[in-house]
Amino acid sequence: MATTTMTAAQEKAGNFYVWMAAAIAIFALAAFAPTYWWQLPAGTFVGTPLVHIHSAIFTAWTLFLVSQSYLAANGRMRDHRAWGLVGVGLATAVFIMGTAAAIASLRFRLAIGPSDAARSSFIVAITNMMLFGGFFIAAMVNGKKSETHRRLIFLATISLLPAAISRVTYFMAKGSGPGLRPTLGPAPPVVSQLIPHLFVVCVFIVAGFVYDWKTRGRPHPTWLIGGSVIIGALLLRAPVGATEAWKDFAEASAHIAG
Repeated sequence: MATTTMTAAQEKAGNFYVWMAAAIAIFALAAFAPTYWWQLPAGTFVGTPLVHIHSAIFTAWTLFLVSQSYLAANGRMRDHRAWGLVGVGLATAVFIMGTAAAIASLRFRLAIGPSDAARSSFIVAITNMMLFGGFFIAAMVNGKKSETHRRLIFLATISLLPAAISRVTYFMAKGSGPGLRPTLGPAPPVVSQLIPHLFVVCVFIVAGFVYDWKTRGRPHPTWLIGGSVIIGALLLRAPVGATEAWKDFAEASAHIAG
């Protein structure tokens, strides 16, 4: 087991990111509990194998983030890098399965009846995947710049949180019951998802922003730029999703390999 000597500041920063990764994992698991985890042992879950694969991969990613953060925080960088290829494979699976699940949900909603709301709402999941993929690629490009790399990885993961947030708002509105989950019903208006998505995403971004300010004297540019990109994408979802060009794109996507 390889370790590296760490300064007190590096160790403190590493611990912050371990706790942040744990908070993200706990939030994600708790958010999906009423509409997925609680339904499995009760035998009330309704869904295709795609949903289970999708859930397993996304859960694995959040736990992988905790593990990698722990290794880095304890100076085990050789082990951290050794698991890097696993991370690349897992991130690729997150992107592919997330996109596949979004298309499957769109097809289901369009099968209920032609719906502009379904076509517009498709932008929510696709934006999540684009942000995740973009931040992850940027993290790999900056693999040798550890401070930039880990912040980009966290931004990639934070960009996935709207999916979990949607489960929380759905549960609060509909409660829990056999087979209940947002993707089995009509698509909600994109604008109605803006405030809860913005709030939770900003909590994690601001946490990194404030921690940098306290420990470095200024926030790292990655938080500033990356956070602005995520918030900007969230704000643009509603107007872009309402355009005819986007609705045409969604309609075409629903017929991919269909």
